[in-house]
Amino acid sequence: MTRRTDRKPLHLNAFLMSVGHHEAAWRLPQSPAAGGTGVEHYKNLARIAERGLLDSLFLADSPVLMGDPGRRPAGKLEPTVLLTALAAVTSRIGLIATASTSYNEPYNLARRFASVDHVSGGRAGWNIVTTAGADAARNFGLDDTPLHRDRYLRAAEFVDVATKLWDSWADDAVIADKELGVHAGPDRVRRIEHRGTYFRVDGPLNVERSPQGYPLLVQAGSSHDGKDFAARYAEAVFTAQQTLDEGIAFYKDVKQRALGFGRDPEGIKILPGIVPVIGDTEAEARELDAELDRLIRPEYAKRQLADRLRLHPDELDLDRELPLDIPTEDEIEGAKSRYTLVVELARREHLTVRQLIGRLGGGRGHRTFAGTAEQVADTIEHWYEQGAADGFNIMPAVLPSGLELFVDRVVPILQQRGLFRTEYTGSTLREHYGLPRPANRIFETVDTSAGHLGIALTEVR
Repeated sequence: MTRRTDRKPLHLNAFLMSVGHHEAAWRLPQSPAAGGTGVEHYKNLARIAERGLLDSLFLADSPVLMGDPGRRPAGKLEPTVLLTALAAVTSRIGLIATASTSYNEPYNLARRFASVDHVSGGRAGWNIVTTAGADAARNFGLDDTPLHRDRYLRAAEFVDVATKLWDSWADDAVIADKELGVHAGPDRVRRIEHRGTYFRVDGPLNVERSPQGYPLLVQAGSSHDGKDFAARYAEAVFTAQQTLDEGIAFYKDVKQRALGFGRDPEGIKILPGIVPVIGDTEAEARELDAELDRLIRPEYAKRQLADRLRLHPDELDLDRELPLDIPTEDEIEGAKSRYTLVVELARREHLTVRQLIGRLGGGRGHRTFAGTAEQVADTIEHWYEQGAADGFNIMPAVLPSGLELFVDRVVPILQQRGLFRTEYTGSTLREHYGLPRPANRIFETVDTSAGHLGIALTEVR
């Protein structure tokens, strides 16, 4: 394997999920009871992440109740609303939220993210997803989820409309000349008059162009369609890879596809997810990991796994491997790449259903690593040096303690090795990721040094 020699700084994102990414984190005595809806809890996490100089924090979302609320905390605040609260208690860290193209309208979402970018001073990011699952569809008057390909086609047009709306105000539109009584140049705000397959939108947006022009646009899908969209449009990619070889292959694939679309591969930052469980010793970290696994209720987790695999729970035996006769990826309409990851993990390591539940309990298919801070830093550096990552999506098993340990113990090691910043040098999220402000496609009087438009798509369930 060829070691990378550019040694550009790593990018680190904190993926904040309730009281932690482990399935059983909520059962620990120290976990806050209202983690999913506790605003003060999230404010504390945001301050910790900013203290660690992380590029960004990220809030996932879905337009459906995720899982059984009797099994674990399932309530979630609408993430863009929560981002405004976090913007008020931070000043530099980027703020990314998920929003679905399947069950929103472009005008409302474009306005919402432009507003967050204004409120935060240029720190907003949008994780653009399609949404699979009949349970979500039925919340919006549909009998079932649209086909995979149709969701991506709608999503592409959705983002095209959103970017046109963000461009409907020129950067110099607001004159604010009190003497002349002219607030905005009338020729610097224009209708977009979009007429497409899925949307008819006149515009312009009722929010002027935001500090970043567009929010940072993030992608997290690894299906064939997802990788093509990433290669053509994405600016940051959150991905789940279990092994170094898989990480290298994904990294090369997306970067090579980007070249095929005439893009600079450096314009896409690839961040695999890692669930670090940190202890003073490796044995202590492994014991904490084992303690969390012991708190998993397998009867609940088996139902969740069966749902992901499109099986009946009775078809899964906790002490046997997965059945041979299960659907192929082509037969799955939602979350195709995650389905394949789970099945391949189980087959490759010959895991029983019980063991697979334990492996997925920490990060739903993302790589879990238990060890000392030094060992966590080593594995991050190794993946980076071997060309499997531009950075990492940090997913603490337990919050806030796991994030505190990462910030206070792992980040200083990465800084000592020259891999991570020792201070913020920019003020916007795009500056943290080393990405330019996008050009305005409607108005020509823009900074022509701005880079490629980023669009990102994935799908959630």
